[in-house]
Amino acid sequence: MRNLSEIRSLLDELEHRPADALEDQDLDFKEWNSHSMADAVRLVVEMAICMANGGGGAVVFGVNDKAMGRANAILGVPPEVDVNRLKKAVYDSTDPKLTPVFQELTEPEGTGRLIVMQVYPGLPPYTDTSGRGTIRVGKDCQPLTGTVRRKIMVETGETDFTAVEVAEPIETLLSASALEQLRANARREKAPDDLLNRSDRDLLGALGLIRNGRLLRAGVLLAGNSDAIRSSFAGYVWTHLRMSSDTDYSDRADGSEAIPIALDRILDRIMADNPITTVRQGLFHFEIRTYPEIALREAILNALVHADYRIPGPILVKQFRDKLEISNPGDLPGGITPENILRHEPVPRNPALVDALTRLRLVNRSNLGVRRMYQALLIEGKEPPAILDEGQAVRVVFRASDLSAPFRMFVAEEADRGRILTVEYLLVIQHLLRQPEIDTATAARITQQTEADARETLSRMESEFGSIERGGTGRGSYWTLRDDLHRRLSASGLSERDRRIDWDAAKTRVLSVLMDRARRGGPGLSNREIRQITHLDRFQVIRMMKELMAENSGIGKPGKGRKACYIIAKVAQKM
Repeated sequence: MRNLSEIRSLLDELEHRPADALEDQDLDFKEWNSHSMADAVRLVVEMAICMANGGGGAVVFGVNDKAMGRANAILGVPPEVDVNRLKKAVYDSTDPKLTPVFQELTEPEGTGRLIVMQVYPGLPPYTDTSGRGTIRVGKDCQPLTGTVRRKIMVETGETDFTAVEVAEPIETLLSASALEQLRANARREKAPDDLLNRSDRDLLGALGLIRNGRLLRAGVLLAGNSDAIRSSFAGYVWTHLRMSSDTDYSDRADGSEAIPIALDRILDRIMADNPITTVRQGLFHFEIRTYPEIALREAILNALVHADYRIPGPILVKQFRDKLEISNPGDLPGGITPENILRHEPVPRNPALVDALTRLRLVNRSNLGVRRMYQALLIEGKEPPAILDEGQAVRVVFRASDLSAPFRMFVAEEADRGRILTVEYLLVIQHLLRQPEIDTATAARITQQTEADARETLSRMESEFGSIERGGTGRGSYWTLRDDLHRRLSASGLSERDRRIDWDAAKTRVLSVLMDRARRGGPGLSNREIRQITHLDRFQVIRMMKELMAENSGIGKPGKGRKACYIIAKVAQKM
């Protein structure tokens, strides 16, 4: 939940970009309707429902989310608007009842007053008293359709498909080999011996997989025989394909065993074609696979555990020459997106199954599985996994990128010094090996942090680790990789001067085009066009143009939002 301090910090960003660019799953900005109190209150109720269904969040009222510049964006909320009335309106108009917290934020622009509505997570679905509702998905409020309502009920455990009791006697449903493999996997993760040494029935009971003397479907998935699995999960199957091209495969295997057996069978097939690179470190030789086993295991287990078993479709593994794809039926649950998956609280699609695996220490409630995937790849100098939400399926893509021996050695040496490199640290370093510099906005985006947290990460990397160096001042600050470290890790021999963006050259090119268009009476330049000219990203263009406008009074930016263009006045054409 965003606190007032974080929101106030974000408001400063309005000088450089519109509020729409700052919005996220848990944050929205809305302009207050000063012409109709009824419409304004109706919007408050709608946003409370949207946020509550999407896992909670904050809504800042009184901000035009399309305008640039604080003075243009912060319009404020009229002083006569009573927050107690808003609270009562939300309570009276929602079902089940919502009681958000309203806070006032004093700012010098507009009416001088913003209202922040904090909506805390509850037990969705929520609607208004007429049964209408929306749900927060990314930055949008989408209709709460019947399909979405069912999805919410599944994710909250209200209709957990894996928690349904199976009528047949427990002993006829179990597989001795699945139970043996389940115990072996749990022992590897150091699950308690007093749990694993119990009899089969007692173990399943302790895992919450037996209710009213009957085995739950989750128990069938973990310890069931093939007949029981086919009966309870008619659409469940896993498929591994060795792809010879985008459309053809040279080898195929299918199975529908219990999860512990399926996990090991899939992993064995991948590892049989997972090339090894040998790295020397002193007297030792280390063999490192193209795809780290820990990342593979986490990705396969996630696909098996978080699949939507109501949807017919395989747990599909495609192994190409240059990449590996793992997909499962069902989208990302509970407001999780590829852009927030490192930070979002875990949302189990199959709570009974996840609860049992958590007690066995095979999955973690703290959302560490995805971070482990990232870290296993990043410490070897490889690209992090790509996670794609395709609506009816989630796909994880590993690229067969080469091991960076210098980077792996660097990580090992840092560990020997007692410095554990976090995923955020590794993402920043990897970015700086591919790009000359990084600013706070970019760091926040690639590490999935708030800008305040990203700024703290960069500051710690500079002051405590000494791996990056700061340039610029204030909001124009940027960070570069320490020159000697860049040479060592990239083996490129580039100097600091070579690695820096040539801002003067970029400004000269843009100024030349602006002057040429002004002479011909042509249009100005949009952010997108400047990106094409300079090969900078969106935020680098904003930063550069702000500096260029400060240096050249003839340059302006009329208009708002994406349609706004930078122009140069005729008086500046002789420059």
